Amino acid sequence: MKVTILGSGTSCGVPQIGCKCDVCTSADPRDRRLRTSAMVEVDGKHILIDCGPDFREQMLTIDFKKLDAVLITHEHYDHVGGLDDLRPYSVFGDVNVYAEKFCADHLMERIPYCFTPKDKRYPGVPAINLIEMEPHVPIDIDGIQVIPIRVMHGKLPIVGFRIRNFAFITDMKTIPEEEFNYLKGIDYLVVNGLRHKEHPSHQTIEDAIDFSRHIGSPQTWIVHMSHHILPHEKEQQNLPDGFHLAYDGEIIEV
Repeated sequence: MKVTILGSGTSCGVPQIGCKCDVCTSADPRDRRLRTSAMVEVDGKHILIDCGPDFREQMLTIDFKKLDAVLITHEHYDHVGGLDDLRPYSVFGDVNVYAEKFCADHLMERIPYCFTPKDKRYPGVPAINLIEMEPHVPIDIDGIQVIPIRVMHGKLPIVGFRIRNFAFITDMKTIPEEEFNYLKGIDYLVVNGLRHKEHPSHQTIEDAIDFSRHIGSPQTWIVHMSHHILPHEKEQQNLPDGFHLAYDGEIIEV
């Protein structure tokens, strides 16, 4: 399995418009963070996790291949704002997009033209099959099992995903205790850590470290970072062994 970090930044992206802090003015490319997203390649299949407003730019950096599934964690714009840009992938056929019912309903309200039936689509719109999913009910993607996991984004229920011994969780603040049963045996974890200061709906970097240690993941990458941390090189030096500040374009071999 290969996981490519397409974006590691928070909703505003980094650099943040108008900011002159050390991170936003850094010359280190690892301090330039598009909105959080990842591509999972397993057994020849390509699974996209989240499709934010930077999707087009992100996909220009990797080979143009069929998307076998798009998994949506929740309906916030920084995670779904690129769905219209799925248009080019229609050459491979309809794209299966998986979302919880609450999320799917919101998407249908906001961009209904992206989800019209085949016989009513006008030329040029993305060809999308919107498929509802539920936590704990495995999704079968051509023989690859994906398990949605319930996490809480403040008061909003959202999902993370497990694929074999890899888990991807973003925008989490807390997690119900019973969900830890679905995270046993995780060896590779991508999880959100916004900054060091407490936030009402996101984990801090310290929270992310504690969460990883709780589930026992040997290797952890932190994503969904804001500019309210040290520049990449300095921040990485402060992390414990086995923890990594993810960066855009990074490839994780699972």
